[in-house]
Amino acid sequence: MELRTLNYFVTVAEELNITRAARILRISQPPLSAQMKNLEEELGTELFVRGKRQLKLTDAGQLLYQHAKDILKLSEKASAEITSLSRGMTGTVTVGLVEGMAPDIAAEWFVGFLAEHPGVRFRILDGNSDDLIEKMRGGLIDLAVITAPYDQLLLNSFQVGQEKMVALMNRSHPLAASRKQSLDIRDLVNEPLIVPSRKSHIEEIQSWFREIHTTPYIICEMDNYLDAAALAGRGIGISIFPQTAYIMNDSLVSREIAGPGKEVDYLFVWRKGHQLPTVEEIFIDYVKAQYRQEA
Repeated sequence: MELRTLNYFVTVAEELNITRAARILRISQPPLSAQMKNLEEELGTELFVRGKRQLKLTDAGQLLYQHAKDILKLSEKASAEITSLSRGMTGTVTVGLVEGMAPDIAAEWFVGFLAEHPGVRFRILDGNSDDLIEKMRGGLIDLAVITAPYDQLLLNSFQVGQEKMVALMNRSHPLAASRKQSLDIRDLVNEPLIVPSRKSHIEEIQSWFREIHTTPYIICEMDNYLDAAALAGRGIGISIFPQTAYIMNDSLVSREIAGPGKEVDYLFVWRKGHQLPTVEEIFIDYVKAQYRQEA
């Protein structure tokens, strides 16, 4: 079977009409009909049930249709990769990044990848993890660095970082004056808290307090780390966010929250079963290689 014949077959299978398929392929109808007959003879089975006005795929035709699409996609991908290698990799990689450590993590990837492929460009979209996952569902982005948890049925992933959750507070707060370098959850009981608005993070913080048989006093939920830090600096409450939310200024003090499970995991993710542009697949392989080297 030649690729051209498979392309003809896929077009006929999608149109289920020889006349329309011939028009799309810009060939005359008799040669196209002959090609389909020759293909059936080559495979030794009927691929179509031929009606007066429309065709219908047989079971064998359905099976060949699925395989033919995969073969044609693989052929296109191979051709694109070879062309890219001959003239240098080009294209734009769009990556979604959550706040916190994600920009620092990704910046190292960008520097190394651009050194190898100077013709590539990057486009960055910001948002919280839920926003970025929704953008992936909608096809606006293919790659992202998010924080756990995530939909394991939708996304491929591997961990690229971890950092402690901290309490950010005004320097005049009594807990800031303490010599303790980390805080126990008991220290935060009855304190007004500013927390991430993501539902999974709120549930996690609530679980910390359930362990000591109480509930958190949450006064504000926020998406933006910088805004949460600003509110804490004004003395409105204590913000609970990842360590990199800490803004170095005279009004704020950061204290780690002690105990297991008080960390946030950063994950590099992309959609399962979704065909990616060649440049993005090569970028994924590059990022994976960085973590194999570290291991």
